[in-house]
Amino acid sequence: MVITTITTIDQKIAELLNNWVINGWPIGNLILVLIAIVLSVILCGIIGIEREWKGRSAGLRTHLLVGVGSCIIMIISIYGFPAVFGEKRDVARLAAQIITGVGFLGAGAILHRNSGIKGLTTAATIWIVMAIGIACGSFNFIIAIITTIVIFFVLVFFRKIESKINNRNLVITLTTKGEEPVLTKILTVAKEFDAEIHGLSTELVDTEGDSKVVASTFQVVFATGNVLINEFISKLESETNALSVQLLNSHRK
Repeated sequence: MVITTITTIDQKIAELLNNWVINGWPIGNLILVLIAIVLSVILCGIIGIEREWKGRSAGLRTHLLVGVGSCIIMIISIYGFPAVFGEKRDVARLAAQIITGVGFLGAGAILHRNSGIKGLTTAATIWIVMAIGIACGSFNFIIAIITTIVIFFVLVFFRKIESKINNRNLVITLTTKGEEPVLTKILTVAKEFDAEIHGLSTELVDTEGDSKVVASTFQVVFATGNVLINEFISKLESETNALSVQLLNSHRK
């Protein structure tokens, strides 16, 4: 049985630098580590800048810290625990712990609100910069660069596609007085605009004397491509005598 090994360009570069010794000093290792750290700063910084530009709570510094930290831990896993008397080392052990730890960190960026879940994309970018940091720290530079390009493309250009989809699937919070037959009127307006209502939930938000104020949150899915958002909102507001109508997920300019 013949066992073949796959050698990548990155492994060849790492091997050449690891074997570079000047006057007995393994200077190549230091250069390889510097390349890994600098590259992780650049690549994770690109993702962090995009999140910062969009005004997310986890921005440039958070993504840099996660990415560079993952890179350093991976480097320590490779160089920091030398084998003694020929024993084998598991260099992937620390990497597995990074994945678990950053998973908890990303979960902290997710917020669950009445209107849905917020922060999933930011949590995902925190997780992906961890992966980029591990790729840099394990000297898989080409994989790290390609991954960064793909993720940046998804974050920037796929947003336009997501916007078109979201404009056909609206999440609305409608605030009305408690005595209004809100459900009946919402369904009537939705039927007029050939739309469906999903995930309707109500919440008592205020009490004004003998009158109560209720907030109804629901998703509107339009069946046709011709989505008349402004007309739908205006009709909904007039029919329900709404105190306020909040459109939660539209990307209209």
